[in-house]
Amino acid sequence: QVQLVESGGGLVQAGGSLRLSCVVSGRSLSSYVMGWFRQAPGKEREFVGAIRWSGGNTYYADSVKGRCTVSRDYAKNTMYLQMNSLKPEDTAVYYCAAGPITLNRYDYWGQGTQVTVSS
Repeated sequence: QVQLVESGGGLVQAGGSLRLSCVVSGRSLSSYVMGWFRQAPGKEREFVGAIRWSGGNTYYADSVKGRCTVSRDYAKNTMYLQMNSLKPEDTAVYYCAAGPITLNRYDYWGQGTQVTVSS
């Protein structure tokens, strides 16, 4: 089992920045990919970015490329999402997720953290 706990959401003005954290516990992540997703009211959940826990390869949605950075801290077993130049359309509940690289899916999800960007 893998437990994921997000934090760092909040209210920010357009153009501002936020850093979300996802603390992971429960098992080794060496064969896992960690991802960030978001879901706005009335919309489907969408992919934001991801990182391979081992190796650190990162992947981003076009909508956030250049504005967001996914990173991880081995010692703290924590993944981060640094978001800059935030826009009102970035408003959503942000979720972190984990899944085995070989299965190309996310099996574990956090409870989500709300990000609200005011114009």
